[in-house]
Order: sequence, then C-alpha cells, then structure tokens
Amino acid sequence: MSEKVQILLIEDNPNDVKLALHAFKKHNLTNYVRVVRDGAEALEFIFCTGAHAGRRLEDCPNVILLDLKLPLVDGLEVLRRIKADPRTRVIPVVVMTSSREESDLVECYQLGVNSYIVKPVDFDQFVEVVRQLGFYWLLLNQAPVPGITNGAT
Repeated sequence: MSEKVQILLIEDNPNDVKLALHAFKKHNLTNYVRVVRDGAEALEFIFCTGAHAGRRLEDCPNVILLDLKLPLVDGLEVLRRIKADPRTRVIPVVVMTSSREESDLVECYQLGVNSYIVKPVDFDQFVEVVRQLGFYWLLLNQAPVPGITNGAT
C-alpha cells in the first residue's frame, strides 16, 4: 500500500535536503515528503515507472519542489515532461534553485512552472522560505485533481 505523497522534493544537494526536511518538520507542515536525488528517478516516481511501477499515478504529490541542476536528467527536462503530460500538468511545480540566470527563469515559466525561487544562502532564510512554501502549497492553495479534465481544449 502506497502512502500519499504531499511533497515531492527533487534535490541532489544533501545539505538542502536536510534543511528542507528540518523546516517541514519544525513547522508541522507535512506528514509525508518523498525525496528523490536525480531527474531520472523523479520521472520514474512521477510517472510510476521503473522502481516506482507499483505506485498509482492518482497518488501524485500535492506539490513538487524541483531543483534545476540535477544529475542524469536536468530539472528543465523534468519540468518539460511533467507539464507536457495531461495526467500531470496540473501538479504545482515550484523550482527552487541557485540559478539566477534569466534564461532559466524565462524557460521555466514558458514550460508552465508555478513558481520560481532562488534558494537563499542564509540558513534561517532558507528555512523560512521552505516554511512559507509548505504553508502556501499545502494549506492555502486549491488545486485541481490531476487526471480530471473539464472537457475544455
């Protein structure tokens, strides 16, 4: 039996993973966070293939926190595939990256990202950003259920 993932954190930096998990736990924002450390595993998890073939696509995360600089498959390609598939395009994706490149920002929004945040370097600021993200995307935001369409084209 699979647990419902509330947050999918796609991050290869162990320090950033540790800080994010600390912030979520400290502020009681989520019961279940799944961490994947490269773009290939992220795609397998999201689309229920490979090692994650036993998952149900309907059990998609409430929000995906995505780093751009990932091994195997970069974050832009992960975002491209999520937003290109009608089954997953409504899943909110927040890019959390160290990239301040205007070209990354523009491309992410062209691909359909819901938010783009440059990771703060300061520990306390990073924890506060993660807290605010969790609060907004898990408690305030109302998102449609993935896979359900209204028939509009």
